[in-house]
Formats: sequence, structure tokens, C-alpha cells
Amino acid sequence: MTKSSLKERFARLGPVRDVDRNRSGSPAVFVLRPARARIDTISATRVLAKRGLSMLRAKRTIEAAIETGEVRVHLPKVDIARDIIRELEPTGIRAVRLAHAVDVSELLPQMRAELGLTQEQFALRFGFDLDALQNWEQGRRKPDRAISAYLRVIARDPEAAARAQEEEEPARSRG
Repeated sequence: MTKSSLKERFARLGPVRDVDRNRSGSPAVFVLRPARARIDTISATRVLAKRGLSMLRAKRTIEAAIETGEVRVHLPKVDIARDIIRELEPTGIRAVRLAHAVDVSELLPQMRAELGLTQEQFALRFGFDLDALQNWEQGRRKPDRAISAYLRVIARDPEAAARAQEEEEPARSRG
């Protein structure tokens, strides 16, 4: 192949578009899922690259979402989360932002009030140490990420979270 024919082939492809990257924004984590059978991987890749991923990492993230049905991605420069969700929608990718840290000093008393539980009852029902619960509510300490995630589960479905604490008896053998 001659140099001129290679140059002609590149010319037919058209100009390479650069990604207009966000210069500012806060980190955020999103869950990406394919919303339809046909995905516009190039456009979806550009949306992620705009938020701070390299083109290669953005491409691999979209490919992983298609292959596995779901992927979590940390985007370093998110200006407005709704924009990412809106921009990915026409590409065939559904994006959902993962909840960020909650202020447990406000959340816990509200959850307990809605459930009609004292601190002790709440701690017993959901498997918390009472002292830790009191420290979180008073703002003296903050729960780790796993506890924060568990508190979000309790807020969404307290009955399922309470049932998950129950120990089931093993099935009796019939003889």
C-alpha cells in the first residue's frame, strides 16, 4: 500500500473529533446498564471521556456494561449528574448515580421516628451496637461506607433488613 492510498483512506474516514473534557466537577459513581439491544458505543464512550476517563478506559467501561449487563464507574469530573444520564440515554445506556454519603445524624432520628423505635429498639432490630448508634446520631462519629450502605437499605426496606437479621432454624430430618 502506498502512502497516498493510506492518506486517501484516512481522508474518507473524516476528521477525528476530540473530546471536549470537563475542566471541573466533583467525583461521582454511576451504574451503567444497556437499555436496548443496539448501543452507540462511540457516543457513550465520548460522554464518559468528557467526565475525565481516558478514551480507552471509557470504551472498556461501555464494553463491560454491554457484556455483563451492568458496570459501576467512577467519573472524576461530574458537573451535573442529570446531564450524564440525559446524554447517555440516546446511546442506549441507562445511567443511575449511586447515592453519596448520608448525614446519619439527621437520617437516623428520622428513620427511628418513622418506624416508631427507640435507639435501643433500632439497634436490636437491625444488629447495631447501641453505643455506636448513639455516637452516629450525636455526630461524634461517622459510620464507615458499609454501614452507610446498610442504613440506605434500612431506609428503603426496613422489613427486609430486619428479616435478614433473623436466624432460620435448620430443616429437621425425617426418619
